Amino acid sequence: MEYIYASLLLHHAGKPISEENVKKILESAGIEVDEVRVKALVAALKEVDIEEAIKSATLPVAAAPAAPAAAAPVEEKKEEKKEEEEKKEEEVEETISEGLAALFG
Repeated sequence: MEYIYASLLLHHAGKPISEENVKKILESAGIEVDEVRVKALVAALKEVDIEEAIKSATLPVAAAPAAPAAAAPVEEKKEEKKEEEEKKEEEVEETISEGLAALFG
């Protein structure tokens, strides 16, 4: 991902996305540069309109409410776990009560 980020940073700055520029950014961030990956990235991006790719990659606002609905099963699992724990606690309390009743009964 850091290679893509470097190319986006260059694009945003209005600089050409070249092997040399991508290497400079990665090295300045302390990332060990893989020459093959840099060459492949630069070659792949030569035919890409980055502005158009960014516009088409943005998610519509209507998709945002879908995330909380996906969390519902997690909440159900949490509730199930709580119920199971409560049942176990009740069973333990009953066992303790029965044991005490037998001792002092």
